[in-house]
Amino acid sequence: MTTSTPTPQATTTVADRFLAALIDRDFTTMSTYLAPDVTLRGLIPPGPFTETGPTPTIDRFRGWFGGPDDFAVVDSGRDRVGDKLAMHWRVRMHPANGTPRLAEQRAYLTTDNDRITSIDLVCTGWQPAE
Repeated sequence: MTTSTPTPQATTTVADRFLAALIDRDFTTMSTYLAPDVTLRGLIPPGPFTETGPTPTIDRFRGWFGGPDDFAVVDSGRDRVGDKLAMHWRVRMHPANGTPRLAEQRAYLTTDNDRITSIDLVCTGWQPAE
């Protein structure tokens, strides 16, 4: 009798693709992973906000992480909590004529048909890099 162990298949979730596009600062590709009625709810300094739709959602990410500053995602991860995809990323940005800074965001995503339908996000705000 011969037995075999199946080889685990690598799966790429929409969350993985969204994070990869964020790491590349490819905001156009990030928007392709969002449902037309996506909702982004966040708690950031200076307070809570809500955006609806891909363009306002991506505009938030572009405002935080776009621009000419040196940019690196220095830590990231994901997990599943029930029906939610739990993600985090820590970003280091260094302006050409300024002090390096860090921010960490944690997000809980819901998906439908391989599109992100909602993002609930909390952020540390920019902190001095150590």
